[in-house]
Amino acid sequence: MAIWHTVRPLVAAMVFGAGLVGALSAQAVTNPPIHMAHGIEYMSGGIGSDEARFMETISPRWPATLEFATQDHKSADFAADVRVTVRNANGQAVLDHVLAGGPFLVARLEPGTYEVEAVLAGQTLKQPLTVHAGTGTRSVFLWPAHTDMAASNARAPL
Repeated sequence: MAIWHTVRPLVAAMVFGAGLVGALSAQAVTNPPIHMAHGIEYMSGGIGSDEARFMETISPRWPATLEFATQDHKSADFAADVRVTVRNANGQAVLDHVLAGGPFLVARLEPGTYEVEAVLAGQTLKQPLTVHAGTGTRSVFLWPAHTDMAASNARAPL
């Protein structure tokens, strides 16, 4: 019985430590790099389920989130390798032909009205985007299914 009192804290520390290490390694998702264009910070990512969860988690902390996908009548696929241009209300490009390497692009845009142009496999979609102070704005760009099969990385419902 005396040995159990000595060993029990050691076993608990080993079990807790293993659980902690496992939890930390499960949380160890490498952040996609933050880029800068025309003084605007942006980050793109979401390749793989861990990185997609990471991008969805940080999205509310960024003023603008753009999400890219292809969709048919049954499901949607994330899209990557999208060229993005964001123009302010004066028509000036604040992000100019930046590459969204994953299905999410977040940007630190100032409050205001913008037009977003997203190009996937030569097909262009344009949408207005209004960024309000203190809150995140999300915009989803959906192309027809099979617009670019190579860009579809993960099957996911939107």
